[in-house]
Amino acid sequence: MREMKERDYLWCILNLMLDDEEALGQLCPACRAEALEGRCPGCGSIVSQQEGGHNAAFDQERFEALGRGAAL
Repeated sequence: MREMKERDYLWCILNLMLDDEEALGQLCPACRAEALEGRCPGCGSIVSQQEGGHNAAFDQERFEALGRGAAL
């Protein structure tokens, strides 16, 4: 058995994306819209952008200061 190369992984990812696109194409417009909504994998409720992806420990001011090259 041979090791997978980067192009093999790319081929797999591309085919997974095409499979997802094909599956969405088989849905009616209402079901397609629902499938594309961001949903909680646990309970299925709609997740807003503010709920997920926010790191409470992230310091925006420090991030901006470091971006300007300031030493902290």
